[in-house]
Amino acid sequence: MRHDYVLKLLESGERLDGRKLDEFRDIKIEVDTIERAEGSARVKIGKTDIIVGIKMDLGEPFPDVPNQGMLRTGAEFSPIASPEFNPGPPGEDATELARVVDRGIRESECIDLEKLCLKPGEQVWTMFVDIHMMNHDGNLIDVSALAAVAALMRTKMPELEDGKINREKLKEKLPIKHIPITVTVGKISDKFLIDPTKEEEQVLDSKLMVAVMEDGKICAMQKSGDQGLSEEETSRMIDLAIKKSKEIRKLL
Repeated sequence: MRHDYVLKLLESGERLDGRKLDEFRDIKIEVDTIERAEGSARVKIGKTDIIVGIKMDLGEPFPDVPNQGMLRTGAEFSPIASPEFNPGPPGEDATELARVVDRGIRESECIDLEKLCLKPGEQVWTMFVDIHMMNHDGNLIDVSALAAVAALMRTKMPELEDGKINREKLKEKLPIKHIPITVTVGKISDKFLIDPTKEEEQVLDSKLMVAVMEDGKICAMQKSGDQGLSEEETSRMIDLAIKKSKEIRKLL
């Protein structure tokens, strides 16, 4: 079976597409891909293809942070991206992906949310980060996180005229403070790999998603998979994620 073949290859340190274990597929980043969004980006890593659009709106702040703008991240797994995705409301996988991407942006303090406050306790800017899957061939979180950051970096805030949004007039860029890069490291037996394809993900023992800041510090992590990770394994996976994040950062 192909499943067994992919597994044996990985266990021997080889991959179906000939890449090294720590090698990404080709990465392409396009920006300003959605005309009517305040910011947008399309990222392709291999055959995985994701578009992110940013919309700005007005809203009331959360009571515990009355002087900060709001961030809302959502993901849509369209059936056109994979036969595994069904139409309808977001499922568990889409919700998890949105939360992981959101956490990396939020915990890195990517955006200066205080500068998005218009009237403390009354009115702030709300950013909607909408993630749309165009094609799924593995490593959805890394691609989504990269597309989200690229879109935020290109986002311009619309003008306010008499308290109403004029989307035809875009002024200053979002107040970006930091750029988090998320890298997923997969584990199979005693091997670690970067950028798993969909077939490879199906045989992994576990995965560790790591969001890395410019200075190499970790701002967020999430583990998935049935098998646990030792302290040594976790440390090695984090080191690999930090190393590979530097390669991705150069592309922005």
